[in-house]
Amino acid sequence: MTELVTGPGARTAPGPTRRRVLVTGGVVAAAAALTAACGEPGESSRASSPASSAAGMRVATADVPVGGGLVLPDQQVVVTQPTAGTFRAFSAVCTHESCSVTQVSHGAIICPCHMGQFSAADGSVLGGPPPAPLAPVPVTVSGGTITLA
Repeated sequence: MTELVTGPGARTAPGPTRRRVLVTGGVVAAAAALTAACGEPGESSRASSPASSAAGMRVATADVPVGGGLVLPDQQVVVTQPTAGTFRAFSAVCTHESCSVTQVSHGAIICPCHMGQFSAADGSVLGGPPPAPLAPVPVTVSGGTITLA
């Protein structure tokens, strides 16, 4: 059993020093800031999603080459035609470090920042550092017009 001794000769456990409080507080603050800055892969700090900023946008089917695509940088969307008559759309924001994809070539959507590659058919990662696929953007096709939903 531990005995508590009080009086002039009693020893007390050392309390936290100023240095210990400052170092510990700094570590906790840094960890909190880091946690707040980190998000899920593919999260972006942009106020609107590509789908919402492009809703209602129309593109002519003739403008989207078979096996290729069309990047709409202002809407942050890429529209692809992986096979004749099949149209898809995805976020044009790379899931690695939020760079914008710039081209579609030979069935791959290319991000120039770190050479990330995504499938033009389904947005899945084909190569490079991206941790997740591109987010799909719904489309409807009527006649010669693709409408982003």
